[in-house]
Amino acid sequence: MTMIEVVVAIGVLAMVAVLIHGVMSSLSHGKEVEAARADRVHQGREAVQRIVRDLSAAYLSMHVPSIIALRTELTSFTGRSSSQFDRLDFTAFAHRRTDRDVHESDQAEVGYWVSQDPDVSDKWDLVRREQTPIDLEPLKGGISEVVAEDIQEFDLRYLDPMTGQWLETWDSVQTTGQPNRLPLEVKIKLVLKGLGDGTPYEYTTKVFLPMQQPLSFGIPRQ
Repeated sequence: MTMIEVVVAIGVLAMVAVLIHGVMSSLSHGKEVEAARADRVHQGREAVQRIVRDLSAAYLSMHVPSIIALRTELTSFTGRSSSQFDRLDFTAFAHRRTDRDVHESDQAEVGYWVSQDPDVSDKWDLVRREQTPIDLEPLKGGISEVVAEDIQEFDLRYLDPMTGQWLETWDSVQTTGQPNRLPLEVKIKLVLKGLGDGTPYEYTTKVFLPMQQPLSFGIPRQ
Protein backbone atom coordinates (compact mmCIF):
# COMPACT_ATOMS: atom_id res chain seq x y z
CA MET A 1 0.00 0.00 0.00
CA THR A 2 1.20 3.46 -0.84
CA MET A 3 1.29 6.33 1.62
CA ILE A 4 -1.69 7.95 -0.06
CA GLU A 5 -3.78 4.78 0.35
CA VAL A 6 -2.84 4.59 4.03
CA VAL A 7 -3.86 8.22 4.60
CA VAL A 8 -7.16 7.69 2.78
CA ALA A 9 -7.88 4.54 4.82
CA ILE A 10 -7.19 6.36 8.08
CA GLY A 11 -9.43 9.23 6.98
CA VAL A 12 -12.27 6.85 6.18
CA LEU A 13 -11.88 5.11 9.55
CA ALA A 14 -11.88 8.47 11.32
CA MET A 15 -15.11 9.48 9.55
CA VAL A 16 -16.75 6.18 10.48
CA ALA A 17 -15.66 6.62 14.11
CA VAL A 18 -17.11 10.14 14.19
CA LEU A 19 -20.42 8.91 12.76
CA ILE A 20 -20.61 6.05 15.25
CA HIS A 21 -19.84 8.43 18.12
CA GLY A 22 -22.58 10.80 16.94
CA VAL A 23 -25.13 7.99 16.76
CA MET A 24 -24.18 6.71 20.20
CA SER A 25 -24.36 10.21 21.70
CA SER A 26 -27.77 10.77 20.13
CA LEU A 27 -29.07 7.46 21.48
CA SER A 28 -27.67 8.21 24.93
CA HIS A 29 -29.26 11.68 24.97
CA GLY A 30 -32.59 10.26 23.81
CA LYS A 31 -32.46 7.66 26.56
CA GLU A 32 -31.77 10.32 29.18
CA VAL A 33 -34.64 12.50 27.93
CA GLU A 34 -37.06 9.56 27.94
CA ALA A 35 -35.96 8.56 31.45
CA ALA A 36 -36.49 12.13 32.68
CA ARG A 37 -39.92 12.25 31.00
CA ALA A 38 -40.93 8.93 32.56
CA ASP A 39 -39.76 10.16 35.95
CA ARG A 40 -41.88 13.32 35.66
CA VAL A 41 -44.95 11.32 34.64
CA HIS A 42 -44.43 8.86 37.50
CA GLN A 43 -43.89 11.68 39.99
CA GLY A 44 -47.10 13.45 39.00
CA ARG A 45 -49.20 10.29 39.12
CA GLU A 46 -47.82 9.23 42.47
CA ALA A 47 -48.45 12.67 43.96
CA VAL A 48 -52.09 12.72 42.83
CA GLN A 49 -52.67 9.14 44.01
CA ARG A 50 -51.25 10.00 47.41
CA ILE A 51 -53.56 13.00 47.76
CA VAL A 52 -56.50 10.80 46.76
CA ARG A 53 -55.60 8.15 49.36
CA ASP A 54 -55.30 10.72 52.13
CA LEU A 55 -58.53 12.50 51.22
CA SER A 56 -60.40 9.20 51.10
CA ALA A 57 -59.57 8.80 54.80
CA ALA A 58 -60.50 12.36 55.87
CA TYR A 59 -62.80 12.67 58.85
CA LEU A 60 -64.17 15.01 61.52
CA SER A 61 -64.94 14.07 65.10
CA MET A 62 -67.47 15.33 67.63
CA HIS A 63 -65.63 13.63 70.52
CA VAL A 64 -64.59 16.59 72.63
CA PRO A 65 -64.56 16.94 76.42
CA SER A 66 -67.29 19.05 77.97
CA ILE A 67 -64.60 21.12 79.71
CA ILE A 68 -62.78 23.20 77.08
CA ALA A 69 -59.59 23.33 79.15
CA LEU A 70 -59.25 19.55 78.84
CA ARG A 71 -59.36 19.59 75.05
CA THR A 72 -56.13 18.33 73.48
CA GLU A 73 -56.99 17.91 69.80
CA LEU A 74 -58.98 19.50 67.01
CA THR A 75 -60.15 17.77 63.84
CA SER A 76 -60.68 20.00 60.82
CA PHE A 77 -60.82 20.32 57.06
CA THR A 78 -59.46 23.62 55.73
CA GLY A 79 -58.93 24.49 52.09
CA ARG A 80 -57.42 27.84 51.12
CA SER A 81 -57.34 29.27 47.62
CA SER A 82 -54.81 31.47 45.82
CA SER A 83 -54.25 32.50 42.22
CA GLN A 84 -51.76 29.74 41.43
CA PHE A 85 -51.16 27.41 44.38
CA ASP A 86 -53.90 26.27 46.77
CA ARG A 87 -53.43 24.73 50.21
CA LEU A 88 -55.33 21.99 52.03
CA ASP A 89 -55.05 20.80 55.65
CA PHE A 90 -57.25 18.10 57.18
CA THR A 91 -57.39 15.24 59.64
CA ALA A 92 -57.40 11.71 58.30
CA PHE A 93 -56.82 8.07 59.15
CA ALA A 94 -53.63 8.28 57.11
CA HIS A 95 -50.75 7.61 59.50
CA ARG A 96 -48.78 4.44 58.83
CA ARG A 97 -46.99 2.87 61.75
CA THR A 98 -43.52 1.75 60.72
CA ASP A 99 -42.28 0.44 64.08
CA ARG A 100 -43.57 -2.70 65.75
CA ASP A 101 -45.63 -2.32 68.94
CA VAL A 102 -45.34 1.46 68.81
CA HIS A 103 -48.07 3.35 70.69
CA GLU A 104 -49.46 5.30 67.75
CA SER A 105 -52.87 5.50 66.14
CA ASP A 106 -53.61 5.93 62.43
CA GLN A 107 -55.01 9.42 63.01
CA ALA A 108 -52.97 12.33 61.70
CA GLU A 109 -53.04 15.91 60.50
CA VAL A 110 -52.24 16.02 56.79
CA GLY A 111 -51.45 19.07 54.71
CA TYR A 112 -50.60 19.79 51.08
CA TRP A 113 -49.21 23.05 49.76
CA VAL A 114 -46.61 24.39 47.30
CA SER A 115 -43.36 25.77 48.67
CA GLN A 116 -40.47 27.56 46.98
CA ASP A 117 -37.25 25.60 46.63
CA PRO A 118 -34.67 27.27 48.91
CA ASP A 119 -31.89 26.59 46.38
CA VAL A 120 -33.70 27.58 43.14
CA SER A 121 -35.64 30.85 43.09
CA ASP A 122 -38.02 29.96 40.26
CA LYS A 123 -38.73 26.38 41.35
CA TRP A 124 -41.80 25.42 43.40
CA ASP A 125 -42.43 22.00 44.92
CA LEU A 126 -45.54 20.23 46.23
CA VAL A 127 -45.08 19.45 49.91
CA ARG A 128 -46.93 16.99 52.15
CA ARG A 129 -47.06 17.52 55.93
CA GLU A 130 -48.02 14.91 58.49
CA GLN A 131 -48.45 15.50 62.21
CA THR A 132 -49.26 12.79 64.72
CA PRO A 133 -50.73 12.79 67.27
CA ILE A 134 -53.36 15.38 66.43
CA ASP A 135 -53.12 18.60 68.44
CA LEU A 136 -54.95 21.92 68.69
CA GLU A 137 -53.05 23.52 65.79
CA PRO A 138 -54.23 21.75 62.61
CA LEU A 139 -52.12 23.95 60.31
CA LYS A 140 -48.76 23.59 62.06
CA GLY A 141 -46.22 21.02 63.15
CA GLY A 142 -45.27 17.61 61.90
CA ILE A 143 -42.82 16.43 59.28
CA SER A 144 -42.83 17.79 55.72
CA GLU A 145 -41.59 16.10 52.56
CA VAL A 146 -41.55 16.98 48.87
CA VAL A 147 -43.86 14.74 46.84
CA ALA A 148 -43.54 16.47 43.44
CA GLU A 149 -41.02 18.97 42.08
CA ASP A 150 -41.23 21.98 39.79
CA ILE A 151 -44.97 22.66 40.09
CA GLN A 152 -46.74 25.03 37.73
CA GLU A 153 -50.26 24.87 39.20
CA PHE A 154 -52.03 23.26 42.15
CA ASP A 155 -55.77 23.88 42.18
CA LEU A 156 -58.46 22.38 44.43
CA ARG A 157 -62.26 22.66 44.36
CA TYR A 158 -64.77 21.39 46.92
CA LEU A 159 -68.29 20.12 46.19
CA ASP A 160 -70.79 21.29 48.78
CA PRO A 161 -73.40 18.50 49.23
CA MET A 162 -75.97 21.00 50.49
CA THR A 163 -75.86 23.37 47.51
CA GLY A 164 -74.35 21.21 44.76
CA GLN A 165 -71.83 23.96 44.00
CA TRP A 166 -68.06 23.73 43.62
CA LEU A 167 -66.33 26.04 46.09
CA GLU A 168 -62.79 27.42 46.03
CA THR A 169 -62.39 27.33 49.83
CA TRP A 170 -63.58 25.19 52.72
CA ASP A 171 -63.43 25.66 56.48
CA SER A 172 -65.01 23.18 58.89
CA VAL A 173 -63.91 25.15 61.97
CA GLN A 174 -65.23 28.67 61.37
CA THR A 175 -68.94 29.37 61.71
CA THR A 176 -68.72 31.51 58.57
CA GLY A 177 -67.47 28.52 56.60
CA GLN A 178 -68.83 24.96 56.63
CA PRO A 179 -68.80 24.11 60.36
CA ASN A 180 -68.45 20.39 61.16
CA ARG A 181 -68.95 19.43 57.51
CA LEU A 182 -66.81 17.78 54.85
CA PRO A 183 -67.17 18.33 51.11
CA LEU A 184 -68.79 15.54 49.17
CA GLU A 185 -65.98 15.50 46.60
CA VAL A 186 -62.68 17.25 46.00
CA LYS A 187 -61.50 18.12 42.50
CA ILE A 188 -57.72 18.03 42.12
CA LYS A 189 -55.67 19.67 39.39
CA LEU A 190 -51.90 19.33 39.46
CA VAL A 191 -49.68 20.70 36.69
CA LEU A 192 -45.95 19.95 36.53
CA LYS A 193 -43.64 21.99 34.32
CA GLY A 194 -42.48 20.26 31.18
CA LEU A 195 -38.88 19.36 30.47
CA GLY A 196 -37.09 22.36 29.00
CA ASP A 197 -39.63 24.19 26.87
CA GLY A 198 -41.81 21.10 26.57
CA THR A 199 -45.51 20.73 27.24
CA PRO A 200 -46.51 20.74 30.95
CA TYR A 201 -47.78 17.53 32.53
CA GLU A 202 -51.36 18.01 33.75
CA TYR A 203 -53.24 15.66 36.08
CA THR A 204 -56.88 16.08 37.08
CA THR A 205 -59.15 13.84 39.10
CA LYS A 206 -62.00 13.82 41.62
CA VAL A 207 -62.10 12.00 44.94
CA PHE A 208 -65.20 11.11 46.93
CA LEU A 209 -65.03 11.57 50.72
CA PRO A 210 -66.92 8.62 52.26
CA MET A 211 -67.05 9.77 55.91
CA GLN A 212 -69.50 12.62 55.49
CA GLN A 213 -70.86 12.64 59.04
CA PRO A 214 -68.60 13.58 61.97
CA LEU A 215 -67.70 10.65 64.19
CA SER A 216 -69.99 10.61 67.23
CA PHE A 217 -69.83 7.11 68.72
CA GLY A 218 -71.11 7.06 72.26
CA ILE A 219 -72.47 10.59 72.16
CA PRO A 220 -76.15 10.56 73.19
CA ARG A 221 -78.50 12.13 70.71
CA GLN A 222 -80.67 15.01 71.82
